Amino acid sequence: MASAVKDSRPGYGQLLRTPGAWTFLLPGFLARQPFAMLTIGIVLLVQSTTGSYGTAGAVSAATGVSMALFAPQGGKLADRFGQRAVLIPGVLVHVVGVSALITLALAHAPLWALLAVAVPTGASTPQVGPMVRARWAAKLGGSPLMPTAAAFESVTDEFTFVVGPVLATALCTGIHPAAGLIAEAALSLAGGLLFASQRRTQPPVHRDRSDDRAARVSALSLPGVRVLIVAFLGIGSVFGGMQVSLTALTEHIGQPGINGVLYGIFAGGNMLAGIACGAIAWKVGPSRRLLVAYGLLALATTPLWAVTAVPLLGALGLVVGLCIAPALITGYTLVESLVPATARTEAFTWLTGAVALGQAVAATSAGQLADRFGPSSGFLVPLAGTALALVVLLTLRAHLTPRSSKVVTGAAGAADTTADTAADERERELSHA
Repeated sequence: MASAVKDSRPGYGQLLRTPGAWTFLLPGFLARQPFAMLTIGIVLLVQSTTGSYGTAGAVSAATGVSMALFAPQGGKLADRFGQRAVLIPGVLVHVVGVSALITLALAHAPLWALLAVAVPTGASTPQVGPMVRARWAAKLGGSPLMPTAAAFESVTDEFTFVVGPVLATALCTGIHPAAGLIAEAALSLAGGLLFASQRRTQPPVHRDRSDDRAARVSALSLPGVRVLIVAFLGIGSVFGGMQVSLTALTEHIGQPGINGVLYGIFAGGNMLAGIACGAIAWKVGPSRRLLVAYGLLALATTPLWAVTAVPLLGALGLVVGLCIAPALITGYTLVESLVPATARTEAFTWLTGAVALGQAVAATSAGQLADRFGPSSGFLVPLAGTALALVVLLTLRAHLTPRSSKVVTGAAGAADTTADTAADERERELSHA
C-alpha cells in the first residue's frame, strides 16, 4: 500500500530521469526564450526610433495578433506532418522577418511598413512550448508522471518569462535598441534548429481518419477551451501592460536602467509562485483554484495605476507576479482533463497564442494611454483585462469542470483525485443552481 502511494506521487527528480528527456528539454529551453523576448524587444526598438509608445505598441500588437491566429494552425500541422517539418521553415521565416523589422525600424520606415513585416514575424514565431508538452505526452503516455510533467512545463514557461524580457531589456537599454531583437533572432535560429534535430523524441504523426471522431475534434470547439482562452487573454494583458507601463514610467522619471530591475522583480515573483504551485499536491479542484487565483490576480493589479514611487511599485509588481503563476499553471492543468489527447497540442497553442494576443493588445492600449494621459495610466490595462476575464470565468465556470472522473492536478504528483472530483462536482452543482 505504501509503495502504491509512493508510485502515485512521483516527483521532479523521477521525471527528469526519464530516458531521453534532456535531449529535448535543453534545446527546448533555449528555443523558448525568444517567445518572451519578441514583444518587449519590438516595443523598446520602435519606441526608441519613433519616440511613441503608441506606435511601438501597435507594431507589437500586429505581431501578437498574427502569432495568436497562426499558432494553432502550426500546432495542427505539427500533429499531421511532424514537428521538424513545421519548425525548420518557420524558424527561417521568423529570422528573416525579425531582420527586416530591425532594418525598417532603424531606417525610420513608416508605420504601415513596420506593420506589414510584423505580421509574418509573429506568424512564424516558433511554438516550442506546446511541442515540448507533446513530446512529454508521447514519451510518458498514461504514466503517473504526466501531471508532474505538466507542472514542470508550466514552471519552465514561467522561468522563460523571467529570463527573456529581462535579457531583452538589458540588451536594448545597455547596448543598443536593436540588440534585444538581434538576440531573439539568434536564439530562435540556434534553439529552433537544435530542437528540430532531436528526431528520436518527436511525437508520432496523427493523420486524420474518417472513422475516428476524436482524431478530428478541434480544441476550439470545446467550451472549456474557449473560456480558458479568455482567461489567458487577461493574463497576457498583465504581461503587456506591465512591460509598456514600466518602460514608460522609468523613462518619465529619468531612470530607464531600472526598468529591467522592476520587471525582473515582477517576473521573479511569477517564477517563485510557479515553483511552489508545481510542488503542492492540491486537494481542491482545478476549476475552483483557477477562480480563486484569478480573483487574487485582478485584485493585485488594482492599485498599480496610483503608484509612482519605485520601491512601492517594485513591491506591488512582486505581488502581481506571485498571483499570475497559480492562474496560468491551473489553466494549463485543466487542458489535460478537458481536451482529448489528439487535440491537446492545438489547445496548448491556442492558450499560448491567447497570452501573446492579450500581451500585444495590452501593449498597444497601454502605449496609447501613456502617450495621452501619462505613464501611470497604462497600468489600468492589466486591471481592466483581468477584471473582464474574471467576469467571464465566473459566468461560464461550469464549462471548466472536467467531464472525466480522472482529474489531473498541476502538482508535483497526482493529488487526491477523489477529493478533486468531489470538489468539481460541487462546483458544477453550484454553477447550475
